Amino acid sequence: MNDYLNLLIGLAMGLNLLALGTSRLPVLIRAVGAQGVLLGLVPLVLEAHELDWRLVLITMATVAGKGFLIPGLLHRAMRTANIARELEPYIAYIPSLLLGAGATIAAVALARHLPLLPEHAGTLHVPGAIALILTGFILLIGRTKAISQVCGYLILENGIYLAGLLLIRSTPILVEFGILLDVTVGIFVIGIIVDRIQRAFDSLDTRKLTALHE
Repeated sequence: MNDYLNLLIGLAMGLNLLALGTSRLPVLIRAVGAQGVLLGLVPLVLEAHELDWRLVLITMATVAGKGFLIPGLLHRAMRTANIARELEPYIAYIPSLLLGAGATIAAVALARHLPLLPEHAGTLHVPGAIALILTGFILLIGRTKAISQVCGYLILENGIYLAGLLLIRSTPILVEFGILLDVTVGIFVIGIIVDRIQRAFDSLDTRKLTALHE
């Protein structure tokens, strides 16, 4: 079980670096979607010994939401705004990659010093969650386009989701499903905000929001 779990989380962590290193918004959105699919399958691996139809149903809904619905909404917003690249980030792409790699190494080192349960100590579960959260923060802080920042928020949420799965046996998976619904609603709201920013400034550069005044 640990081998499959580490494979899924390891691939998700690798997608962090792809997200940090690309200037192309379609690639960034696809990376976030693929990460959502990988993490959506984690509950099936964790509970492989006692699967039930409710867990399978919620997993399918999570994969559909994180992997297809939300990325589809972001692709639609990107086409509406008619942008495909982020050319002037606050933090350039090479420094972003270095920060992401450093965050991943720090997450692995930190996890080794945490008092983890035996079943978690030999997996990438905890370091993966920390790395995802840190990567999300880097994207939120280091990018100027609203869509890129939304992707950072989604990666951050993926990290929180993965951390929440540590308690899958003591808290209902429905809690995570509720979080997914909140995120989906949030993306709808963000889509409306993105549209309004585009209409007002003919750009999705959030730095232009400083021009707002009464």
